Amino acid sequence: MACLMTRAEAPAGAGGGHGPLPRGAVIGMVGGGQLGRMTSVAAARLGYRMHVLSADADDPAMAVAWRHTRLAAPDDAAAVDAFAAAVDVITFETENLDLRLLALLERHAHARPSVAAVRLAGDRRLEKAFLNRIGVPTAPWAEVISAEDIARFVQAQGAAIVKTARAGYDGKGQMRLRDAADAGRVFDALGGVPIIIEAMLPFAREVSVVLARGADGAIAAFDVTENVHRDGILDTSTVPAAIDAATAARATEAATRVAHGLDYVGLMALEMFVMPDGAVLANEIAPRPHNSGHWTMDACLASQFEQHVRAICGLPLASPARHADAVMTNLIGPEGAAAWEGLLAAPGTVAHWYGKEEVRPGRKLGHANRVQPRGG
Repeated sequence: MACLMTRAEAPAGAGGGHGPLPRGAVIGMVGGGQLGRMTSVAAARLGYRMHVLSADADDPAMAVAWRHTRLAAPDDAAAVDAFAAAVDVITFETENLDLRLLALLERHAHARPSVAAVRLAGDRRLEKAFLNRIGVPTAPWAEVISAEDIARFVQAQGAAIVKTARAGYDGKGQMRLRDAADAGRVFDALGGVPIIIEAMLPFAREVSVVLARGADGAIAAFDVTENVHRDGILDTSTVPAAIDAATAARATEAATRVAHGLDYVGLMALEMFVMPDGAVLANEIAPRPHNSGHWTMDACLASQFEQHVRAICGLPLASPARHADAVMTNLIGPEGAAAWEGLLAAPGTVAHWYGKEEVRPGRKLGHANRVQPRGG
């Protein structure tokens, strides 16, 4: 299950011919959460400055970022235009963005990944249709217009999960049902916004592939990661994943196909289900650094955050090879906060705190990477 690095797999015409951004250039980050924080640190190490666009000057990224522009509202055109004019490249730490903000950002051409890719990944209807169109299989799914749509789908497919098309993450905006008789209740709960329904399949495990794609089409994919969720939130990520080489290759090929299909520039993740027969089904695209890639911070010479900066700034991608096995554990809510001091003293463990002052159930406060020699 080796990592993948390719230099010449881009389709004709992909990417761009611009040289790398010089040291001292400014990266514009849309969003100021922990992903922006960790990307800011990686950017500074490579000689770049981070300018954050977000609603709150107390966001986690602001403890390490160079500059901040306050976004008063999603349609704050003056703030977006000033931000865009002050940076050399625009990037994102979330796909869960208001469509009005995306429309303003789309007026500025220097976004990596493209606004179109972020918009697609933020809408499950667009995302699933794209995956199926490029030949990446998913679980059976359908767009929902009425409670009758839900009932018919469950009668045909069995147990299912209904999700909001936009803005759902970490288990939010989702409801499961096994009986068509529950269709009305679920539709009433979620149907005020566009929704989809997906079949719940008996998968063997959940995995993800985190990779970077440069403007020249080069791909650097980290090893496949095995993920375990609790209450809809990622709990642990383990590498190497407990899958064979053929399954790992299928997962990496699917993620690579997505990156090329989007003419993507930057770091992205593809979350997938591994079925009992080894088949791999795509679940979600994340157009940004991903929670399941945090292990790379301590088990690789170049983390997912450094790879993202390299890709969007036009630098050569680093080797994604890992020098250690790793288990990443999210620190969530009061329980995660209580574990912090013990993790600081735990052998072979590197703890990362996100700088969030408020501790509340379900909130990601940090993570810990337990590393050991490969195969140890």
